[in-house]
Amino acid sequence: MTTFISRRELLKAAALTPAGWALRTRLETPGASEAAALQTQAQTLTSREMELLNAVAGRLIPNDALGPGAVEAGATRYIDTALGGALSPSRPAYAAGLAALDRYAASSRGKPFTDLSAAEQDAVLLDVESGAATGFSGGSAAFFAMVLGHTHQGMFGDPRYGGNRDFAGWDLVNYPGVRTMVTATDQTALESKRLKPNHKSAYDYDTFTKADGD
Repeated sequence: MTTFISRRELLKAAALTPAGWALRTRLETPGASEAAALQTQAQTLTSREMELLNAVAGRLIPNDALGPGAVEAGATRYIDTALGGALSPSRPAYAAGLAALDRYAASSRGKPFTDLSAAEQDAVLLDVESGAATGFSGGSAAFFAMVLGHTHQGMFGDPRYGGNRDFAGWDLVNYPGVRTMVTATDQTALESKRLKPNHKSAYDYDTFTKADGD
């Protein structure tokens, strides 16, 4: 049975839990036109693969009144870039999985995934998450878990890596940002959940270094 939960509850769970998040259908619809305008070019994925990834991420973490969704926050841009670098071993799985997703949508709902309504896309993704979707090498559930995990990385990771644009993910879950030094006043504010966000990447501090090519 599908459970409707608030987007903020979903995102708090995503930010605090390292694995095991589950997709739930939701009431809001994605800002498809805005998302498409933000993500028209791909560095590693093909244009069709990027279109599909945007559609999937737009349902996993949609844009709504609480703030930008995964696409608007640059999570799919992070994935696309990382697939040419740190996530390159996952590149074949994305190619095969996104193609399988499109085929399954067409065979089970009569249309390519991107042509389905939001509710239909959610239904397809629930099939993929549960492992019920056919045509996936290694099973659809493994593909779903991979994409969801990478989407969370792009939404809530350090902006230095290309996602979490304008600190949208951190603001959404009230994460105040990295502090290398915390004063007594900061500690009191942190404990009372009133610490003002500093909107800084960890790499804005001299104490953090980044190796060439990372």
